[in-house]
Amino acid sequence: MIESKDPNIEYSIEQKVFVIKIVRPEKKNALLPNMYHALAEGLKIADQTDMISVILLRGVDDCFTSGNDVNSFVNSDSDNGERPSVVFMHALVAAKKPIVAAISGLAVGIGTTCLFHCDLIYASESCFLQLPFTRLGVCPEAGSSYLLPRQIGYQRAAELLLLGGRFSSEKALEYGIVTDVLPQDQYMDYALRKCHELAALPTKAVQESKRLLKKGLDNVLPGTIEEELATFSELLKTPDAQEIVKAFLERKTAS
Repeated sequence: MIESKDPNIEYSIEQKVFVIKIVRPEKKNALLPNMYHALAEGLKIADQTDMISVILLRGVDDCFTSGNDVNSFVNSDSDNGERPSVVFMHALVAAKKPIVAAISGLAVGIGTTCLFHCDLIYASESCFLQLPFTRLGVCPEAGSSYLLPRQIGYQRAAELLLLGGRFSSEKALEYGIVTDVLPQDQYMDYALRKCHELAALPTKAVQESKRLLKKGLDNVLPGTIEEELATFSELLKTPDAQEIVKAFLERKTAS
């Protein structure tokens, strides 16, 4: 059995499905640098393993991820010029095999933007998504400034990315961000069933179809991600962002 190098990220194999599970429920699955590396490594392992046909990305039953662990994120150094979150993003973009996401509870920040790189997304009725970047004094990341307006239209994308408010899984379904919404006690089994349906299809046909669906993105996304990252990093140094982060950390310490 392939083991993750981080205790908060678990790998498992269910027939031809490689499951990558975020397991840090005491912190609402907030992501640490090493967790991003383990997520990226899991994607690469699954993509390079012949017996694997489909990748399932999930959290614990009642929480996908609340996004970056703010304290760790602010204090983390780049990794050879890349933040760990960007290493994860590049692994998502590069994945040739279909990625299914099963989400519930919170899908905040990168918990939402990573979905734009998944192929099928199944959400529970209790799930809330959010792209809170402007509220944190920064800008969109993970290629979302390019992908989202092309997926759901400019006005809807502007609503979600500029205002940064949270929205329900039902609204995400209406906007075309998720594939389907199911009751809390059914969404995970349903997502797994769809994974097995995909895995039963001719592997080469599925992978080539995914490649064609995403044709052209590989020419645009890397540059977009780098531009977003550069802008994000500059904004993170501004007084507005510093004040917001400081207030957040003070509230967290007080609680």
